[in-house]
Amino acid sequence: MRSIVYIDGLNFYYGAVRGTPHKWLNFDRYFTMLRPADDLLAIKYFTAVVTGPTQPNQREFLRALATTPRVEVTLGRFKQKRIKCEALPCAATPPAKYFDKPEEKRTDVNIAVTMVDDAYQDRCDQFILVSGDSDLVPAVNLIRHRFPAKRVVVYIPAQQNSVRSGAVELRMAANIARTLPLNILAKAQFPAQLDDGAGNVITKPPTW
Repeated sequence: MRSIVYIDGLNFYYGAVRGTPHKWLNFDRYFTMLRPADDLLAIKYFTAVVTGPTQPNQREFLRALATTPRVEVTLGRFKQKRIKCEALPCAATPPAKYFDKPEEKRTDVNIAVTMVDDAYQDRCDQFILVSGDSDLVPAVNLIRHRFPAKRVVVYIPAQQNSVRSGAVELRMAANIARTLPLNILAKAQFPAQLDDGAGNVITKPPTW
């Protein structure tokens, strides 16, 4: 079956690889192992460029992904959001305290628009969605309603984050819903060094 994979990068990071040694992941290899019977046409990875000390690590990872022809990267952005402190003890002591929190923007919209466009362009028969975000439910519902012959399979990246494990709305919207398996992550890593195709070496970050 002609399939395209859509990866919610933030959900994937916090639900699958955060705190593990498996962040240097070759998505092409991983999803080939996960879906061996599928004709994988593309793997679309949606993320945003982080700020701070881990940005060089992410930059190297995106360079590594660029060496795999089936992987396509779409970047959103982070925006600082002003948040009021509601936790004790700061919430109980006037005046009100606020702090800035980075919030990823556009990722869910980019995924939804791309999935719907791919459906209308008949680019695949099966949508493999890796996310637990209920904001994607309308796109999944639209695809299933407009294109009943197509199938939406959802993998929830939740084994590292039980808060996301429910994702009840998204599970119910899909044709098939499963928890993303983590047991093959270690088998799908990029080598510590690889050629970028232009004579340069991409090196796995020593700590990440």
